[in-house]
Amino acid sequence: MASAPPAPALASYTPDVHAIGDSLLATALVSLVPLAVFFLLLMVAKRSALVSALGSVLTALLVAVIGFGMPVGLGLLSASQGLVFGLLPVMLIVVAAIWFYELTVVSGRFEDLRRSFSAVGRGDLRVQAMLIAFCFGGLLEALAGFGAPVAITAVMLMALGLPPVKAAVTVLLANTAPVAFGAMAIPITTAGNLTGIPAEDIAAVVGRQSPLLALFVPLLLLFVVDGTRGIRQLWPIALVTGGVFAVAQFWCAGHFAYELTDVVASLAGFAAAVLMLRFWRPSTPEDQHSAVEKEALTPRRVIYAVLPYILVIGVFALAKLSVGGLDVPGILGHLNLVVEWPGLYGELLTSGGEPSSSAIYKLEVLGNPGTLLIISGILVTLIYRFAGDRDSYPMTGAMALSAAGRTLKNMRVAIATVATVLALSYVMNQSGQTVAIGTWLATAGGLFALLSPTLGWLGTAVTGSDTSANALFANLQQTAGQAAGIDPTLLVAANTSGGVVAKLVSPQNLTIAATAVRMPGSERILLRKVAGYSVAMLAVLCVLVYLQSTSVLSWMLP
Repeated sequence: MASAPPAPALASYTPDVHAIGDSLLATALVSLVPLAVFFLLLMVAKRSALVSALGSVLTALLVAVIGFGMPVGLGLLSASQGLVFGLLPVMLIVVAAIWFYELTVVSGRFEDLRRSFSAVGRGDLRVQAMLIAFCFGGLLEALAGFGAPVAITAVMLMALGLPPVKAAVTVLLANTAPVAFGAMAIPITTAGNLTGIPAEDIAAVVGRQSPLLALFVPLLLLFVVDGTRGIRQLWPIALVTGGVFAVAQFWCAGHFAYELTDVVASLAGFAAAVLMLRFWRPSTPEDQHSAVEKEALTPRRVIYAVLPYILVIGVFALAKLSVGGLDVPGILGHLNLVVEWPGLYGELLTSGGEPSSSAIYKLEVLGNPGTLLIISGILVTLIYRFAGDRDSYPMTGAMALSAAGRTLKNMRVAIATVATVLALSYVMNQSGQTVAIGTWLATAGGLFALLSPTLGWLGTAVTGSDTSANALFANLQQTAGQAAGIDPTLLVAANTSGGVVAKLVSPQNLTIAATAVRMPGSERILLRKVAGYSVAMLAVLCVLVYLQSTSVLSWMLP
């Protein structure tokens, strides 16, 4: 009896940017349909981000199978790889960062940190508003992100005596410069993983763009709080705060641990302001005195309040230490996972017929920022448990575990949403849809650099997340750059920086701000007040990126 023939393997697949009608334009336009579905469901049909992402994934699969001829099995495997990547490492980092922040809250130390920021400024409401919205908000963005900086700092500014609308506009405007490095720089980490460009390289370029905003945002905050009088009377401390923040952001992004950029920059900017106020006294009009904190803080309480952030800097620095024969990154890298995605690797081919490297899943197990944050959180718990004031600030392992469970529960929709957006990204990238769009956009030549930040702005304005904007457009930017002869790293960084200035107009952030100041339904009022700032900053970034792509400012790039 003849033996049965072997079961056929999945058909191999090579993306083609002329798949539809043998036309690049037609292929690119059809490839835009999943993105259009996502934005229409979110903005027109008013569906949730999760439902919108699910609808766009289904659309992307249909376009991949029907339009590009991608086997159904490969399309589903591609989506599964993106889904897993969205969970590990992307949302692991985000959840770990928020848990780390929650530890400071449940321990009671966060309140001391808040009061430390509120106590600075010699009673000048304008100085305190600037420091809380910009420096403290930047610190919250570094760890919590996802709207927490806007919600928390808005309430703090109202407690100081700032009117609700003014408080909301102030914190929305402040939540710009730190966004690229928010939640332990997860937008940059995501872009690096998707494009294959080292995240450190992307961060270094972003560190030559967003600090320009950081330099001037404190001045804008003074203008919002007190008009031209605020700038005239307080410009020295605004420039010092913004300048030190910008320098620290630039240095940390390119020369230290880019994940800690906002932590270092926020603490440095705040420390510079505190130091300056020891020698310089603001001229404070009667109508700009803030509410006074009733209870004085002791140095011990301030030290314990700041300790978690100093500790996390130390843990990340140690993880990157490479001196002499000690190579900590190499040691941590021994447990890294490298998986050729089953059923996809070897069947998804490049134009040269080689297996596509995008079908290889990589995960840092020990050196992952999420793992390092968990280690930092455990250390903080132990220190607060055994070395702190346990009577006034009780801290136990059970409280830490409870905070972790609560964080996972509160983040479950966000986890599912980001994972689904990454599934969309992988299907569009591996089927060739993103490459087709990027190749078509590259026909604009060098002018594409001028438009590049606009894509990041659009993605963040709609989704409320710079991470999602990079998931949607990072590969597109890379492809367009390669085709147009523009540095792809510059354009991927521009996508990230463009998203920075869209946070203040995203419906998500507007709603959070309106709710925080107890004015639900005032989103349109807030949008009218902040839209001009967003567009103006976007225009500055567009010109900056274009000049960086030419000989005029190419010297700025690493």
